[in-house]
Amino acid sequence: MLIRSIETIPVAVPLIKPFKTALRTVHTAYAVYVKVICEDGRTGWGEAPPTHVITGDSVGSITYAVEKVIAPPLIGLDIRRRETIFNTLNRSIVHNTSAKAAIDMAIHDLLGQQADMPLYQLLGGYRNEFETDFTVSVNSPEEMADDAGRYNADGFDVLKVKVGIGDINEDIARVKAIRERIGDAPTIRLDANQGWNAKTAVRVIRMLEDAGLGIELIEQPVPAIDIEGLKYVTDNTLTPIMADESIFSASDALRILQSRAADLINIKLMKSGGIHGALKINALAETYGVECMVGSMIETKLGITAAAHFAASQPNVTRFDFDAPLMLAEDIVPGGIVYEGRTIRLPKTPGLGLDHEQMEHLGKGVDG
Repeated sequence: MLIRSIETIPVAVPLIKPFKTALRTVHTAYAVYVKVICEDGRTGWGEAPPTHVITGDSVGSITYAVEKVIAPPLIGLDIRRRETIFNTLNRSIVHNTSAKAAIDMAIHDLLGQQADMPLYQLLGGYRNEFETDFTVSVNSPEEMADDAGRYNADGFDVLKVKVGIGDINEDIARVKAIRERIGDAPTIRLDANQGWNAKTAVRVIRMLEDAGLGIELIEQPVPAIDIEGLKYVTDNTLTPIMADESIFSASDALRILQSRAADLINIKLMKSGGIHGALKINALAETYGVECMVGSMIETKLGITAAAHFAASQPNVTRFDFDAPLMLAEDIVPGGIVYEGRTIRLPKTPGLGLDHEQMEHLGKGVDG
């Protein structure tokens, strides 16, 4: 199965409601779809969303990196020589992890097709379904409580609440309003998206603990580069702390794990450069007895399907943050994972489980 060509397709899908975090506000989900075509006619698909404030990628940079830098040395290689493929991919350009992830997804899609197995089975096959949380984006306490109540009424019993904007008392008010609205039973996890410094984070988290608000975990409370600050927060609070933006690579993860700077790790394919890198991060975390969550950027169902296959395959992945497609006004991806309320079921067909005939009809989207 030699690689014949690699194509890019820009797409854009509006969100049902603007998605706000401490880092940005998103109205439209932009992405670059990547199509890897083999000489036998088989195709593999991947997705790279431009998340400027986290990965530094844009639609233009992703497209250029794939078409002009990454694709040329891959043309003619046999996808069954997977380590040659991934070594060539990772050495072709530094950073540009989203572009690499899209190629990585497409190669894994092809590997699953070649093996005639759903990808999650090829990667480990630990489970074929799991439950996702739903994210409450940053707004006023009243609006966030309304959103949380609606998501909980729809069956989502784990809510990921965005905080880290403005006065810390406003963050406390947001969480209190949500807890009052949904009651004690649903799980609440917070994501500050680097919105606090270390001492502020400790102060806020202790206030949340003293208020008895029952927070499961706090995700990335401090800036990504402040590993010492992350460790300070972990050492000085009782609530489990999760590292997200601080970890792109296995070497990043090793630094966090060796220093015990966090209790949990959030793996995203757009940071790890794809499934190949994500497997390495998860294996390291498992060695240190640290559980992982797998999450995503604002992506369509294509990228989420690839991440879900990885997440489903590994027992050390115990939390799942795959609600992004549910935030979109339209599902443009035929096939892939299936949502049944909060439950995500993996497809039984080979590779990512996409409807390849229908995928060929995808238009050229729009530039973004």
